[in-house]
Amino acid sequence: MESRSFVLFLMLIPVLAYTQGRFMNVEIKSTQLTDRHYMLQGAGGNIGLYVGDEKAFMIDDQFAPLSQKIMAEIDSISQLPVSILVNTHWHGDHTGGNENFGTAGAMIIAHDNVHVRMSQEQNRGGKITAAAPVIALPVITFDEGLTFRDLEEPVMMIHVDSAHTDGDAFVWFPESNVLHMGDCFFHKRFPYIDLNSGGSFRGAISAVERALLIIDQDTQIIPGHGPMASMQDLLYYRTFLMTIRDRMISELQDHKTREEINSAEIVAGYEDLNWAFITADRFVDIVFASMSDE
Repeated sequence: MESRSFVLFLMLIPVLAYTQGRFMNVEIKSTQLTDRHYMLQGAGGNIGLYVGDEKAFMIDDQFAPLSQKIMAEIDSISQLPVSILVNTHWHGDHTGGNENFGTAGAMIIAHDNVHVRMSQEQNRGGKITAAAPVIALPVITFDEGLTFRDLEEPVMMIHVDSAHTDGDAFVWFPESNVLHMGDCFFHKRFPYIDLNSGGSFRGAISAVERALLIIDQDTQIIPGHGPMASMQDLLYYRTFLMTIRDRMISELQDHKTREEINSAEIVAGYEDLNWAFITADRFVDIVFASMSDE
């Protein structure tokens, strides 16, 4: 819809200069999962999209400078406006576009703790994140779960506690067998667990266990980062997490300090999960910090 895209363009004028840098060459690509479900990828967390008869339902929205590109990709799929936007957690690579999509009319839904963290300045290990403007905040929040029934099929939001953060939520389409796991699943890469936002390594394992209780061999899984996944991929991810857990337990039982623990030995066999944001050393740092505090 040209008028909608133009309005969004006007909202984005203040950030266009920034877009010319980091995000200038980012392309938003969509993958169709069913007649109504899509995954969009660009920079940041994977986006889920459901296209109904009268409205579009979106899961996460990446960074603010990408909102115009994301809207253009959605327009190529459907002319329906994004009426509902769910955030799987509070991090900026999943909520950065909230202000733009909220201004364009989307109703934002998230866990209670997403609202708490976004509405206050956050200190993540010395990195300060400013409070979000009111228009970017969730207007509907939930504690343990919420079922949304204003589409052609129900959508369930399921809170998983102390996993990637303290405000994570799965978004589950039981009739279509599609699950968006947010950053409770980093596919084909080391995960990031935000200990400063209430996340924990054992909680990350528990989140995977919970997902495995509701999916089956045919479930299409949208991870927070990485390509589309299946139940087999998630089982592999669980084995990886549990292997790391067991290796770290052994080191902690020997009363080793972080400096005495060899990262290469902890991640042996999983070196291919290394990526720019979370290296093996950083991942082991997180696991050690989380488990040594227990």
